[in-house]
Amino acid sequence: MKSRILLPFLLLSLICCAPRIQTNLDLIPEAYNVGILIMDGVYNTELTAPMDIFQHTQYRKNIKPMNVFTIAKKKTLIRSFEGLYIMPDFGYNDKTAIPPIDILVVPSAEHHLDTDLKDTEMLDWIQQVSARATYVTSHCDGAFVLARAGLLEQVASTTFPSDIDAYKQMFPELQVISDVIFVHDGKFITSAGGARSFDGALYLTEILYGKAVAQRLAGGLVIDWNLDAVPHYKNGKVYKSEP
Repeated sequence: MKSRILLPFLLLSLICCAPRIQTNLDLIPEAYNVGILIMDGVYNTELTAPMDIFQHTQYRKNIKPMNVFTIAKKKTLIRSFEGLYIMPDFGYNDKTAIPPIDILVVPSAEHHLDTDLKDTEMLDWIQQVSARATYVTSHCDGAFVLARAGLLEQVASTTFPSDIDAYKQMFPELQVISDVIFVHDGKFITSAGGARSFDGALYLTEILYGKAVAQRLAGGLVIDWNLDAVPHYKNGKVYKSEP
């Protein structure tokens, strides 16, 4: 009899103590969840380019929009390489649950070629999220992190143009594509980064929503978007820009 009395209280205790997903972000139900991994030294452009493109899906009618949020190791203030201070929406070491991530974005950061590659906790988290995500994208040297996490061994990839040689030397087993703006292989989209991070993000929106929506998103940011004009790699083939 006592166990029957205690059971509701035990269940209530488990519910109250379970990790909760934050609700102050006003997440849109039935939307794509885009998680952007950030850390000290993240480069502004590789962060803000995909964020701008993806966030603006919320202002387009008759499409499935994107919830865009940032994730760091802990929910504490971080400083970008250029000096921008950012408070992450979530920390993967915090007890608060993170919404299921459909699209993982890994921007470049100052130490993606050295100390960040030794952060096993971060690499483990990326592996776990990537296994469930529909798409995993990187910009600039974010590819180094994905490669170190062992995610690019069966696919082609690219990175920041001046770091291609270092990328090949560090990961000689990878198929590395040079002289393209982005590479799409399987669920992975790796981009050259910099201002061309917009191209990688727009390409993904064209996959999900079609050319017309991608062009409207680009137009809202005064970008001329034409996939045929962007050198890229997809399905084992390099597509060169057309005049």
